[in-house]
This record gives sequence, structure tokens and C-alpha cells, in this order.
Amino acid sequence: MDYDLIVIGAGHNALISAAYVAQAGYRVGVFERRDVVGGAVSTVEHVPGYQFDLGGSAHILIRLTPIVEELGLERYGLEYLELDPLFFAPYQDGASVTIYRDVDQTAQGLERQFPGEGEAYKAFVDTWAPFSRTVKDVFLSTPSPFELGKTFAFGDSAAIDWQNALGTILRPYGEVVDQFFTHEKVKTPLVWMAAQSGPPPTEPLSAPFLLWHPLYHESGVARPRGGSGGLTKALRQHIEAHGGDVFTSAPVDRIVVSSGAVEGVEVKGEVYTATSVLSGTHILETLDRLLPRADRPAQADQMRVGNGFGAILRLALDKPLEYAAAPGLESRTGLQLVCRNRQQISDAYADYLKGHPAQDPPIVGMSFSAVDDTLAPPGGEVLWLWAQYFPYELSGGRSWDDIGDEVAESILDTFEVYAPGTKASVVGSLFQHPLWLERELGLFRGNVMHLEMSLDQMFTLRPALGMSEYKGPVDGLFLTGASTHPGGGIMGASGRNAARVVLKHLS
Repeated sequence: MDYDLIVIGAGHNALISAAYVAQAGYRVGVFERRDVVGGAVSTVEHVPGYQFDLGGSAHILIRLTPIVEELGLERYGLEYLELDPLFFAPYQDGASVTIYRDVDQTAQGLERQFPGEGEAYKAFVDTWAPFSRTVKDVFLSTPSPFELGKTFAFGDSAAIDWQNALGTILRPYGEVVDQFFTHEKVKTPLVWMAAQSGPPPTEPLSAPFLLWHPLYHESGVARPRGGSGGLTKALRQHIEAHGGDVFTSAPVDRIVVSSGAVEGVEVKGEVYTATSVLSGTHILETLDRLLPRADRPAQADQMRVGNGFGAILRLALDKPLEYAAAPGLESRTGLQLVCRNRQQISDAYADYLKGHPAQDPPIVGMSFSAVDDTLAPPGGEVLWLWAQYFPYELSGGRSWDDIGDEVAESILDTFEVYAPGTKASVVGSLFQHPLWLERELGLFRGNVMHLEMSLDQMFTLRPALGMSEYKGPVDGLFLTGASTHPGGGIMGASGRNAARVVLKHLS
């Protein structure tokens, strides 16, 4: 055998799995089709002197896991920069809301502007912190019915009054804020952050996307120095330091299967053998292209990818960003939640359902050069504008190749209202629309979560019943990545969970 484990793809979950298995003393080989590791957690110099992330940028959920410590990633070059405040929400009338790592500091700021809302915020965090911690524990476990039941029965949320709590959990998250808050300017940033998982504020059973908000105060928001790809570069160094091989520009052509069990993979006509294979690619890439047709499970037909999600405009600026509502470093540090009200999110989703790009999109701004001077030349700034909602498949037979420039301009026009002068300072850009995301990062139909994050595709149903415990449809094939539990985002829980399953198999 060439390897004990072959890993397909070098996204962050795949690399995390590979790192745990290599650290346990097994021979690991990773094969990545692109010329850099990281997948949607990678960083490149797209404009001379400016480092652009190509996917996820804010590292929040991974800070709730023990991955960095268990793998000792600081020894391999990973340095996290803490961001505080966590979130900043500007408004056109000059008002703004700031959410700090410290709950009391956040509440005091809210109370000064919106009497009563600071105390309401503390009550919201205190009420739902136990539930959010239990959700975190569920994310860090293999989603078998037994494990899920045990975690909810004996975890932090065991003390919750479930009879009353269920009435909230089953509601749309866009309505849940009304139970706690009065002012729309306070409700909006909370709802807009919840919308980052994909489902709109009106979707039933979506309240947990809001109710894990207390976790932000526990994990904080951080950035790897040098860009988001600092995480995956450190993972590569860890794997290689433990005897593993990481190959780039090495696309896997097929998974070799014999008598219902994996034997290895074929790369550019050469077969590499292994006891086990772990696929970190999109689940439909694995099932529809890499596996033999005879081994494709019927569940593949039921997996919902959706019709795109969001788009991101990455900008190189020749001067620092400046918000009209609150000029200065603090407003540039964390995630900037640029959204007027909940109706703006709903209107953008309505455009999306019609097959139109959102005409007035809510935006998350990110200017991490405010805390990391390696991202831009002296006096410069990187600014990334994530906007929702944008369909992959457009109405009227239009193509993203035709309308991409126009939509990118509209996103920047929307943002300019809040930060006048931004347009004039642009010296370079990259627009990652849904078609770009599919072509370059392998994100089918532009969905950064791989599969839609709705209740029917979560927990034991992700990616499908029978494959939720990181096991593929043939013996020795394992799965990881955003297609598996707990879904998208920079958390690494899927990689860590899958590694435990693989190690049990290997041992």
C-alpha cells in the first residue's frame, strides 16, 4: 500500500482530518487539484501588494473547538489576531451599533443609545447561552441519533424549560428577535448575522441560526496573520512534518473500487493505493464523478444544492476605509453589518426567488488590513463585501459572464452610501459571483455551504440518511467537508469528527 489514508481535496476540513491521522502515526497522502492548498480557506496575492482571501475570512466557529491546540498549529506558523469589536453596524442616519467580545460592554453601549435594549441583550445572551453551548457540543460529535439525544439530554441545555423553548426554536429567526428587542436598529444586525447560514429570516424552524449568537462572545472573532490561508498553510506544514505527503496541481480522476471496497485513487493516469480514502470534495463531486456509476447511491438524487446564495466583491483600496457613521479604527476592525432593516434582507431574497440578483443587497464588510498590515501596502486597505442573495441560475437566460461587472458595481454603489469615497479609492478588484465560485472553487451552483442548510439536510440527514456518520457508500470510503455535519463555515468540526471515524477504522 502507498498510504494508510488518501485524502481527496485540501480544503480545511480535509486537511484537519489528514493532520489528525498523520499525527496518530499513519501514512497519509493528500491530493489537491488547485495549485494552492485550502480550497475556500486560501489566500493569494491577486493585486500586487494586496492579499485576497478566496473564501471564508472570519474565523469564529473554529475557536470553539480544540483543533488548534490538539494539533499544535502555532508551531507550524498559525498566529491568530483577535478582533474586538466583533461586529459594527452603521446606519445612514449616523447611528451605529457595536457588539464587543464583552457582553457587559456591549450592553452598556446599547443602553446609552436605546434605553432598555442593553438589559434586553444581556437577557437574550443569558437565556440562550446554554442552548448555544449544547449546539456547539452537537457540532463536535458524530451525528448519530444516540449522540444527539445524549447531548441534548445531559448537555448545558438540559436545564432549559423545553416546553417554552420549543415554541421559540421552531419559529423563523426573523421573528424571534421581537421576543427580546424593541428597536429595529438592534434587531437588524442580529438577524443579518443569522442569515449568513443561508435560509431567509422567514423560514420556519430556523431560529437556531440566531440562538447560537451567544457563542460569538465565547469564541470571539479572529484572523490568521497573513490571511485566512494561514490556517491551511499551517495544516499542510503539520501533515508534512508528520511524514505525510501533500500534492497540489494533482486532481483525482477517480476513486478505485473493487468488490465493494476502495483500493485507492487514480491521479493523472497513475494509481495510488490505500487502505482508506477520505473525500473532502463536494458530496456530488464524490458521488457523481469520482465513484464508479454502479456505486452511486440513490440518495444522491435527493440532495438539494439550491440556486446559489451570495457573492463577494474583493477590493484593493489605496487608503483606509472610512464609515460616515463612525470613522476610525474601531469601525474597521470586526465584521461590518451593512443592512438597513430586516425588510432589506427579505426584499433581497424575493429578488433571488425571481432569478434576479438582489437589487439592494445587504452586505457584510471586512477590512482586516485594519489589524494586519501584511494584507496591503502602507496606506492601503483590503475591503471585502459579501452580499446576499444572488442566484446561480438567472432568469431570462442571462449569464453571470454577461452581468457580473454590472452587479459588482451595484454592490459597491450600495456600500458607498455608508462609506463615501470608497469607489474613488479602488485600485483593483475580484468579483466572486456564483458561477465563479463553481468554476474556481468547486462549489456547485455557487453554494458556499455545499448543500442547503435547512433542517431536512442537517444533523443525521447531512448529506443524507445513512451517510451522516462520515461514511461513504462503499467500504473504506469516508466523507468530510461542508457537505457533511455540521455544514459550512470555518469550524473544522467535520474534519475532526471524520478523523475519529477514520482512526477507528484504521485501528
